[in-house]
Amino acid sequence: MAFDPSSNIQDLLMFGEFGGVNPSITDSSTYTFMSPDKMKEVFETEIEGCFLYSRHWNPINKYLSGALAELECSESALVTASGMAAISSTILQICSTGDEIISSRTIYGGTYALFKNFLPRFGIKVHFINMSDISAIKKTISNRTRLIYCESMSNPLIEVADIPELSGIANQYGIKLVVDNTFSPMIISPLRLGADVVIHSLTKFVNGTSDCVAGCICSTKDFVNQLTDINGGASMLLGPVLDSYRAASILKNLHSLHIRVQKHSVNALYLAEQFENLGLRVFYPGLPSHGQHELMKQIMNPGFGFGGMLAVDLGDEESADKLMTKMQEEKVGYLAVSLGYFKTLFTSPSSSTASEIPKEEQETLGLSDGLVRMSVGIDNDIERSFKRITRCLKQLDLI
Repeated sequence: MAFDPSSNIQDLLMFGEFGGVNPSITDSSTYTFMSPDKMKEVFETEIEGCFLYSRHWNPINKYLSGALAELECSESALVTASGMAAISSTILQICSTGDEIISSRTIYGGTYALFKNFLPRFGIKVHFINMSDISAIKKTISNRTRLIYCESMSNPLIEVADIPELSGIANQYGIKLVVDNTFSPMIISPLRLGADVVIHSLTKFVNGTSDCVAGCICSTKDFVNQLTDINGGASMLLGPVLDSYRAASILKNLHSLHIRVQKHSVNALYLAEQFENLGLRVFYPGLPSHGQHELMKQIMNPGFGFGGMLAVDLGDEESADKLMTKMQEEKVGYLAVSLGYFKTLFTSPSSSTASEIPKEEQETLGLSDGLVRMSVGIDNDIERSFKRITRCLKQLDLI
């Protein structure tokens, strides 16, 4: 029977303290106790329904974490103040000085900068490998390797990770597989495919309204307990706390995620097919021409499409810049970083979201200066949107 992650979310019943259909927002940083003994007990162990301090847990963050655990089929989850907080907390919980990480070479620029520039200051070494080169991954694993890190769909080239294959390698060598699933919520379920930890930037598709910054970590209850441990937990001690009001807002938006993802996917597939028909070079896993199209069909959950992210290579930076400027003028969408918004967003990764990656490495990855990454919106009439884009392309003599 096909798995439907939206069913897990829809089955959740979260009553507020007064029976509200939405859980109440607890606007409190600290919580009272009726006795010193109970406070001491909570310091030593987690007690269901009992809260100590909002850097640890608070009720609405707990509700949202539970919903995200259902979304990703994990035992537990933890929300954080950003996607980068989720990544850094996870890495620093697993790795210590002298340890090593094997990372996909195509990842978000902020993650790349963390791995390349920041972690070495603490004696953690990262090897950047082509995730499709299995022999290279195995050759790089040593007795200091602690994890393999990848993105379900890579930013910005929209490559698809073979999570079952990577999981097999991780299990073989006794290391963890950590997957960033920001581009493909509901579409891909990494934990069901063998991943150990799943990370999201909730800022993007999960929230969907570009009005907050947040992240989450989904994994086993044991790993989340490690993260929140008052003596040694990375999230507890680094303090990436998500604001209660934002947590409540994300929880409400989460219930429409399945509808939004389907519409993003329908629209993105339509644009990708039309762009390819125009002779443009398109990166989108829903196209048979995409290198991991068959893999994507094998690992994706049915019913949600191939995602809302695509990229088009216009050859040079000037053409990319002109097209994005023109598309904004023609009300196609916005020239902006980030993704997952209900309007189409477009950016040139080489000079924005991937700018942390040195130019020579961008060239090695095949990341062109002319690449335009598009987070396709949930336009009601995508054919009208495409006509506007076509008009832009013709006016600039790009087709």
